[in-house]
Amino acid sequence: MASILLVESGSTKTDWCLLAKGKKPVHFSTGGINPHLQSRDAILQLLETELAWNPKKHHADAIAYYGAGAGSAAKQKEMAAILKKHFGIKDIEVNGDMMAAARALCGDKKGMVSILGTGSNCCYYNGKKIAEQKPSLGFIAGDEGSGNYMGKRVLQYYAYNTFDAELKLAFEQLFGNDVQGLINRLYSEPFPNRYLAGFVQLLVNTRGHYMTENIIEDCINDFFHHHILKYRNSWKLPLYFTGSVSHLFSDVIENLCNQYELELGTIAKSPMDGLIAYHKKQL
Repeated sequence: MASILLVESGSTKTDWCLLAKGKKPVHFSTGGINPHLQSRDAILQLLETELAWNPKKHHADAIAYYGAGAGSAAKQKEMAAILKKHFGIKDIEVNGDMMAAARALCGDKKGMVSILGTGSNCCYYNGKKIAEQKPSLGFIAGDEGSGNYMGKRVLQYYAYNTFDAELKLAFEQLFGNDVQGLINRLYSEPFPNRYLAGFVQLLVNTRGHYMTENIIEDCINDFFHHHILKYRNSWKLPLYFTGSVSHLFSDVIENLCNQYELELGTIAKSPMDGLIAYHKKQL
């Protein structure tokens, strides 16, 4: 194999990287892809309009796709068919986003791997495959510790008049004061999880305020409580994290690991660098 197209997709954005033997990686970016939230036609439309892929200039022998919502065999088959139709490439491997995080952060070593981005999830990786993973309840009933989960808390605190004057003003400067308008958008937007995750910007802008710190710590602690602490291997192996929320609030993750006497491994904003290193071995 002389070239491979790597794809790492979350619900908010998708990173693409063309790896070719003896050449520098070529990077692309598009909006997020999630087959649970988008139809086949919507994904094909996104590829057609947002991906700067020129068949005369770019060539890949294979595609390695990792994405949110692609953890089941049915969705993997669906995504493989979509990619084959758009690119005309037969050699396609589709995995969920947990496998992307595991291969990127652990390589061929064992570890506990967590994603804290727009959504959240956790698994035990044995160095070759995901050996244990609890079901994900998704953005409506789960996603503890994620941007969606935190954003929901921020919106609630504003709408229920829980914020003090300082945070109320900070919220309105970012998002306005039309609560009904915010609610209408929430229930009419095609990606409600992505929309809710946008409210995390308030937490980023107001670090140090006691209410902000309480929200961040409570939400991430919920992830530890409902997910990480349910695995026996969490006390035996390093904990690895990836995703935007992991990157933004790495200090809180570190404090919670210390509190629970867990070993913290690497925190990476994105799995892409690790995936490039993993797949370069195939070229």
